[in-house]
Amino acid sequence: MRIFGKVRHRPSASWRQATDRAFTLIGDGRYEDAGALLTRAADMEPWLSESWFNLALLHKFRHDWEQARAAGLRAVALLDRGTGAPDWWNVGIAATALQDWPLARRAWQAYGLKVPGEGSPSGEPVGMALGSAAVRLSPEGEAEVVWGRRLDPARIEVLSIPLPSSGRRWGEVVLHDGVPHGERTTAAGADGATRAYPVFDEIELWAPSPVPTWVVLLEAATEADRDALERLAADAGFAAEDWSSSVRLLCRTCSESRMPSDEGDGEHLDPHDHSEPGHPGPLGHRTAGSGSLWVPERECGIAAPAALVRGLLDGWVADSPDTREWRDLEEVC
Repeated sequence: MRIFGKVRHRPSASWRQATDRAFTLIGDGRYEDAGALLTRAADMEPWLSESWFNLALLHKFRHDWEQARAAGLRAVALLDRGTGAPDWWNVGIAATALQDWPLARRAWQAYGLKVPGEGSPSGEPVGMALGSAAVRLSPEGEAEVVWGRRLDPARIEVLSIPLPSSGRRWGEVVLHDGVPHGERTTAAGADGATRAYPVFDEIELWAPSPVPTWVVLLEAATEADRDALERLAADAGFAAEDWSSSVRLLCRTCSESRMPSDEGDGEHLDPHDHSEPGHPGPLGHRTAGSGSLWVPERECGIAAPAALVRGLLDGWVADSPDTREWRDLEEVC
């Protein structure tokens, strides 16, 4: 096959050695040294799409989106295959980071995805109906997996209330990588089917949320009392989440595997849950659904404006003052 008058051939041994060494350096976080080697490899074999794909990957790791877009476009120009090439996916991520919507639409379409709204090709791709997914926030630090709604193939809107250690808020939009690391499954529904959702790794924050995160200690006599606060917050257009029930502490191997989204039956029968049962707070939980004792004291995260949060809690207590109480409200993120 000829590309621009050149005969396509297998990469040289020097190209392979430089590339292999570069990815070892990338694994060690030595991006500058890796970049020098990958640039040298591209000079050796400029007709290989892999040369530019590797450089685009490096620039993605560095969050250098202008360079990632440039290298990615050189890679796709040299492709000798049709739809489904990961080169186009990387171009789509870079274009989304830069809000280059015409290129993002072109990339997703070239990859083989249907992008609605052909009447406004220059606009942000919307309505792709990709459904729910989980995203791993701060994957290289204190990683936390939360639920979200996929806006397009590279962005997720966070719908859980992240713990303050993540530095993320409810309602933020994060840019994420294309290859899932793990799955979360939900219990079988009425049709008997168990649904699996991919877990993507966050790359960076794409759009911040103005809504702060609060932590509060609740006294909720029953699960129904706790559920009432979550409904009240949702009805107001914000969110509340019982961190005592929703958070599990997992090792990295478990987090990146196929995991159920709850504990399962029995007291602490999930061998992958490394938290402490019976502890209200972010490290462990016991629920009535698992056949164990309900603990009235709950640590709850709330995403709501400062002008609303106390009124929300007071209204929740006023609806059932004998079974509900709150204290120690604190803004944490």
